[in-house]
Order: sequence, then C-alpha cells, then structure tokens
Amino acid sequence: MTTDVRFPSSGMMLAGQLYEPDNPVAERSPAVVVGHPTTGVKEQTAALYAQRLADEGFIALTFDAAYQGESEGEPHGLEDPFQRAEDFRAAVSYLTTRDEVDPERIGVLGICGSGGYVPFAAQTDHRMKAVATVSGADVPAFLRGADPDGFAEMVAQSGRLRSEEAAGEPARTVPVVPDSIDESTPALVREFYDYYKTPRAQHPRATNRYVMRSADQLDQYDSYEHVDKIAPRPLLMIAGTEAATLPFSEGAVAKAGDNAELYKIEGATHVDLYDKDEYVTPAVAKLTEFFTEHLV
Repeated sequence: MTTDVRFPSSGMMLAGQLYEPDNPVAERSPAVVVGHPTTGVKEQTAALYAQRLADEGFIALTFDAAYQGESEGEPHGLEDPFQRAEDFRAAVSYLTTRDEVDPERIGVLGICGSGGYVPFAAQTDHRMKAVATVSGADVPAFLRGADPDGFAEMVAQSGRLRSEEAAGEPARTVPVVPDSIDESTPALVREFYDYYKTPRAQHPRATNRYVMRSADQLDQYDSYEHVDKIAPRPLLMIAGTEAATLPFSEGAVAKAGDNAELYKIEGATHVDLYDKDEYVTPAVAKLTEFFTEHLV
C-alpha cells in the first residue's frame, strides 16, 4: 500500500510517499527512509527500492528533496547539501510520529547523491540506526572532477547570481544531463541520459538541472570527511564493480572504520543499480539482510 504524505523540513513542506507491507507482522514495524539521486524525483529509482523493501516487510518513506519535485522551496532546483541532509532528519522525525512505525528501528538509504547526504546526516543523527547507500557519490567532488574549471567559475559567480535574484531576476540553472548525446559523450553521462531522458525513467518533474549558485554551498560541503562519526552504528555501501563512482564508496568505507562494509555488485555500472533487475535484485537482497540484522 502506498500513501501520499507531507511533512515539514526547515519550514518547507516536503512531498513524500509511504510504502507499507501488505501483511505487516507486528503492530509497529521497522522503517527505512529512501532518498532519490541528485536532480531526480521520488517516483524514479527511490520508488523502486522503497517498494522492494516494503515487499520484504519494511515500511519505506520516499520524498522529493526541498526545492525539487513536488516539494516546496524557491528557487526550484536549488541543490543545498546542508538542506538535503536536513530533509533526511526531517523524514526520520516524521516517521517517529507514525503509529505503525517503531521509532527505535529506523534506517536510511541514499542513492547516488543521496548516498552522500545520508551518511552526512547520520553522522550526528543517532536515530538513524542503520545507514546504507547504493551508488553513493559526493556531489561537489563529482562536479569538480567532471569540470574543475567550470565548477570553480560557478563558485566565483555565485555571489553575483544571488544579487541578480535579489533584484528580481529568475535563478539561473545549468543541466546535469544534456538534451542529446553523441559519440564524444562520456560513458557516465550517456548512462544518465539513457535513464533520465528516455522512456526508461523520464519524469516531467525530474528537470535534471540545478540552480547555478548552488555551487557556493556545495563547495563548502564534504559527504564523507567525518563518516567515522557514524560508528558504532553500521554502514553498508553498495556499488557496482564497473561504476565510475565506485571510488567514493571505497574511500568512505576505508575511512569509516570496522562498522562499515563495501558490497560490490559484479558487472554493474553506476546507473545499472537504479533499475536493472539483474543488479537491483542482489542489491535489495543485501539491503534486506542488512536492515533485518540491524532493525528487526
């Protein structure tokens, strides 16, 4: 059963969906918050993982991040990493108010960019009893790596762009995924295009653009710098062996300590883990084992 819900985060109302098992085994069940990728929406890969977890007996909550999808926040498309982390804290707070949820058994799962925001939020929110990621990535590090000069220029321009908005001009946005690709397009960008820009997962609210001045906030942020603070709570990071973003998970797990585990899905790329069943199925099996051990 899926229910549309709303809950507040820093004064903004977030649009979410609550997935519940068809046959709950207890009056109060364990729950998992599932976060969507950067510039994505809750109806895409987050919905797939939430439904699969509900099929395994967990309550799962997805939501559109503030400034994105159906959630409130202007300018729409702002990628504020600190607000993204706050959204996960707010989602946990919301779950604690639900009678069907056991507030002592709440886990979190982040996919792609949320796979950076979730561990960041969990560093200090000890209500998050078990922390997991799929294809986790640190957004600013990814953007710097893709175009160091371009990202630095956006940081330098952010103040002027704020002044433009204050004068009433619309927020300037930049694309994360191009509208077309060719033979020169990098492999990872081609992956994103195939997922977000085709009927495979295209969604009208997934604009795949972000507000340019987000760069000045992103530049102050590091998903995994203090990932060791999650201990002794468990951390599971799932990534494909062929994923361009695999080094993020490898580095975070190495830094986190003995509480952390890196689980690799053989042959999977970054985006393969969004929806391809041959890779999602073993990922969900591992997540089920992980959340069952630590939340049930």
